[in-house]
Amino acid sequence: MAKTLVVVESPTKARTLKKLLDRRYDVVASMGHVKDLPRSQLGVDIEHEFTPKYVVPKGKGPVIKELKSAAKKASAIYLATDPDREGEAISWHLASILERVNPKIKRIEFHEVTKDAVRRALAVPRDIDVSRVNAQQARRVLDRLVGYKLSPLLWRKVRGGLSAGRVQSVAVRLICERESEIEAFVPQEYWSIAARLARLGEDAPFVARLVTKGGDKIAIGNQGEADALIRDLERLPYTVADVRRRDQQRHPAAPFTTSTLQQEANRKIGYSAARTMVVAQQLYEGLDVGPEGTVGLITYMRTDAVYVAAEAQAQARTFIADTYGASYVPAEPRRYTSRRDAQGAHEAIRPTSVTRTPDSVKPYLKADQYKVYKLIWERFIASQMASAVIDTLAVDIAAGPYGFRATGSRVKFPGFLRVYLEGRDNGEEEPAEGWLPELQQGERLRLLGLDPAQHFTQPPPRYTEATLVRALEERGIGRPSTYAPIIETIKHRGYVELEDRRLYPTDLGILVNTLLVEHFPDVLDVEFTAHMEADLDRVEEGTEDWVGVVRAFYGPFEEVLHKAEQNIEEVEMAPEEIGELCPQCGRPLVKRRGRYGEFIACSGYPACSYTRPVGIGVRCPLDNGEVVERRTRKGRVFYGCANYPACTFTSWDRPVGRTCPQCGHILVTKRARRGVTPPVVCSNKECTYKEVAAAREPEQVGTPS
Repeated sequence: MAKTLVVVESPTKARTLKKLLDRRYDVVASMGHVKDLPRSQLGVDIEHEFTPKYVVPKGKGPVIKELKSAAKKASAIYLATDPDREGEAISWHLASILERVNPKIKRIEFHEVTKDAVRRALAVPRDIDVSRVNAQQARRVLDRLVGYKLSPLLWRKVRGGLSAGRVQSVAVRLICERESEIEAFVPQEYWSIAARLARLGEDAPFVARLVTKGGDKIAIGNQGEADALIRDLERLPYTVADVRRRDQQRHPAAPFTTSTLQQEANRKIGYSAARTMVVAQQLYEGLDVGPEGTVGLITYMRTDAVYVAAEAQAQARTFIADTYGASYVPAEPRRYTSRRDAQGAHEAIRPTSVTRTPDSVKPYLKADQYKVYKLIWERFIASQMASAVIDTLAVDIAAGPYGFRATGSRVKFPGFLRVYLEGRDNGEEEPAEGWLPELQQGERLRLLGLDPAQHFTQPPPRYTEATLVRALEERGIGRPSTYAPIIETIKHRGYVELEDRRLYPTDLGILVNTLLVEHFPDVLDVEFTAHMEADLDRVEEGTEDWVGVVRAFYGPFEEVLHKAEQNIEEVEMAPEEIGELCPQCGRPLVKRRGRYGEFIACSGYPACSYTRPVGIGVRCPLDNGEVVERRTRKGRVFYGCANYPACTFTSWDRPVGRTCPQCGHILVTKRARRGVTPPVVCSNKECTYKEVAAAREPEQVGTPS
């Protein structure tokens, strides 16, 4: 009897589905995209309605052959790619290939890889959503037009290897503009005065801060003003003017979306957006959790909605009542409002079952999987719990015409805080708890001392990956699937550097941004880019024609491109000094770019020919030297220690800077086919340790090879 064929994107997801489905189904993986625009040419027919010229990516022939063979024998074909625009487009391309051997093709969609979710999806197969495909196609064509038209311009005017992108260049602009604000910032001096006070007959002190004079807010500009105020304040009596006590409710945060998960993982566990998404993909596609077998642990991780299914809410409420008590369950299930432009069909990111607590699955998860899962589980449970109640106390204290204020707070009922506390950006700390004595209005106080403190206003903080993701989302730029790859792209291109978890623009990034902002103001305009995202949403809704959206963009863009080609003069970039001296002649060493990428060279060239490769940010496992990328005489890349020949460490595979948790050897990134994220494996051939990431191809920025 012929089987029903289910096609997914990744082998991990395929393995999970095989264990969830019975023998009537056969499951195969497409290994990401089976068709895409060609890398070596524009691939868009501008003269004929911007028709994309899709080709089969190199290396996908055997995969397609296997898919056709399985489809030919199947009674029906269900395309079960991811539930978003990209997944819909992959299904569309799969259908165009497989319908020639078997026309019985339907699309199914599920947001969690569990038996119940898959069974429900199989019960309601549908046709491919052409509007969703068109939205993805419009984005792909727009990105290709920008990337393949702007990038060669940068090559000719600045240097080779650069890229521009419709969203990535806006992200760089935000970082550069923040740096300009910081450089232009002039600190302003100001002072504060705190009074240490105590009740009469008691020694326990509390602190009140000077806030007003004569009923108006007070500003202290320098030490002279502060000293004059202290002389005045030292001779005045202090009296309690008012005491205000009230209960303040603190509500939990919504369950995670893609961007808030990336932000919180960056704040709390220091993960980059890219690393967070790789781990989340593993949790979604399915892991072996012991007696229960292989199952998806979280719902789909690319979403901008905070909607939660009623069934999941009910399960959470029961779990909370059983675990923490009925008082921790709110009277009504909590419902959160998504952003207006969110894709409403998706759920928030949540555990597929709240009974799979982090501790219960910890023995079966790797360290990073456990950390991300724990974050998602705790955030979801907290989002369905009762609000915390904070007992707050504010005391106004009068000293002649001056007004001081002391505040205190303590947790009266922890509510959701028993499970989870949201992280903060830029080193901000949670306000410390503290209480005050039982003061009464009209009560006289004893002054123990006055403490002046000098302060300076601070410039706006540099972006972290978390705050950049938040800035992009708040401005409507990009979508859940784009944040992580965009950040990785601008780091890889050398436009920004990550230092102490802050994003700094490089000289190259500032130069490219300046050129693009001057000559392509619309392409790099934040509001314009957000408007384009809204247009793509309307294409998905079926209310906008994708060709019209692309045409409206390309006409003005082509005109500006032609003018820029004429007006931009070639830029000679000074080599970047690295802060070291040449070991041969003592001149400064600089970073240069050659045919095979960046390398370190002597600034005295050609008088001095010293060169060495640039390190990859990983230490040698033998002597702790720097690991560098090298090439054989035939151009093949390998990795070795910079201290060669004193150290002979080499590896064909790129070291990742971590050791194997099973045997202690170094971990390396294996080469993989295009469209497949390369796995991380142990360099010890006798060890079977392997980390397999998503098979889905990352968001592309449309830069020609």
